[in-house]
Amino acid sequence: MNYSHEVENMCVVKKGPNHGPSPIPEEGRWVKAYQISDISGFSHGVGWCAPQQGACKLTLNVKNGIIEEALIETIGCSGMTHSAAMAGEILPGKTLLEALNTDLVCDAINVSMRELVYGRTQTAFSEGGLPIGAALEDLGKGLRSQVGTIFGTKCKGVRYLEMTEGYILKIGLKNDQPIGYKFVRVGKMLEDIRNGIGPKQAYEQNISTYGRYDEAEKYIDPRNQ
Repeated sequence: MNYSHEVENMCVVKKGPNHGPSPIPEEGRWVKAYQISDISGFSHGVGWCAPQQGACKLTLNVKNGIIEEALIETIGCSGMTHSAAMAGEILPGKTLLEALNTDLVCDAINVSMRELVYGRTQTAFSEGGLPIGAALEDLGKGLRSQVGTIFGTKCKGVRYLEMTEGYILKIGLKNDQPIGYKFVRVGKMLEDIRNGIGPKQAYEQNISTYGRYDEAEKYIDPRNQ
C-alpha cells in the first residue's frame, strides 16, 4: 500500500477500544454485521429516473447476504418494465454487494437498489424472517400491483383515476365535492375472463361502488368531464 509523504512522516497514535459495528435487529436476532453474509431481512427501496419519467419499488428478501426473492414494481415509464423483467432474472441469487454493483439499465431500478440501506427491515423482530414468496403478499389477490392514480388541478379540482379497488368509472359529487366512486376490479375481471366468462359479463359483475356514491347529486367521468 502506498502512503503519501505527509502520512509517512506522521507518528503512530494508537486507538484504545476496538469499536465494532452496532448490533442491528435481524429476523428476531441482534447481529453485528461484519460482512455481506451477516445480512438477512425483508425490505423495500424506491427509486426514480429522469423528471417526468418513472419510479420503481423494489422488494428484496435477503437470507445470509443472498437475494432469495425480488419483486419489482414499476410505474410511469414503458421502457422500465423491460428493465424490471431483466432485474427479475438477474437479482435472485446475487449477494447484496453484487446487486449494488449490477447495472440494471434503468436508473429508477438502480436507485431503488441503492435505497435498500440495511437496518430495521420489515422482519427485524420476526424470528426466522418471512418465507420466500412473502413479497407476493404485497400484491393481494390476483397478484396485481395495487396502484393509485390521482390527478388534481387548482382550477378544476381532483380526479380519481385508479384506486386500490380498481379502475374508476364515475365519481359521485354532492355540493360539487366527491363523496364516492364507481369502479371495476380489473384484476378480478381479467381472472374471470381467463376462466371462461364472457368479457361483458365479467366486466359487469366486477363493478362496485365505494363511499356514499348512491347519495351523490351528480356523477362525472373523471377522464372526460
